[in-house]
Amino acid sequence: MSEEPKQEHTHEQKKDEGSIKIPKKAFFFVAGFILIFIVGFAFGRLTGNPSGAVVAGGNDNGNPTGNGGPVQLSLDGEPAIGDPKAPVQIVEFSDYQCPFCRRSFTTTYPQIKKDYIDTGKVYLVFKDFPLSFHPAAVPAAEYANCANEQGKYWEAHDAIFGEQNKLGQGTIEFGEAEIKKWIATVPGVNMQKLEACVKTGKYRSEIEQDAAEGLAAGVSGTPTFFINGKPIVGAQPYSAFQAAIEAELSK
Repeated sequence: MSEEPKQEHTHEQKKDEGSIKIPKKAFFFVAGFILIFIVGFAFGRLTGNPSGAVVAGGNDNGNPTGNGGPVQLSLDGEPAIGDPKAPVQIVEFSDYQCPFCRRSFTTTYPQIKKDYIDTGKVYLVFKDFPLSFHPAAVPAAEYANCANEQGKYWEAHDAIFGEQNKLGQGTIEFGEAEIKKWIATVPGVNMQKLEACVKTGKYRSEIEQDAAEGLAAGVSGTPTFFINGKPIVGAQPYSAFQAAIEAELSK
């Protein structure tokens, strides 16, 4: 089997006006980010990957540059799966409308769950990093967080990504009606309570805090993972995660 051409596997954060409040950068920095995204998009068109985008501050290996040590992230109150005492912690910054996040969910997450989460070796924490050009990302995050009140976060998470995956490749356009329809397929969800929770907007500030924390940690695109504080950027193959996890387990 031939290998795919090397390409980026993430959607980059653009600092334009959006539904999520994040710290503003200087104008020239905004322009630079937008230019990077446009160039990456054009490159994707030429290489047969129209959803492709470059990662600001990244390198050819898909990892952010920099000389800092492991990133310290807040885990309290965040949706998580696995044993909290597991030797390896993975923190994922993700966007529910990002096609690369969906790719990671469908191709990599099941194997990580089977080999490491279900065996008590990995604790996976999910943080929201909705990109401003994905208008459905914040509503989807709000519904998922409200589903967490009913103990159904991961079921809602799986439904949102899984139902999109049935609709084709690339970025899927959807809205609140579709989100409700997808989560309604989760057994045991009280949709009346769920919708009432979303209407209060009670999780909007938490979503904003996740995004701000991600920016402070150097996240510029989705998905971005921190394995015991060390970054892996993009929908990388399972082998990349396996190598990083095994390296941590061998310490």
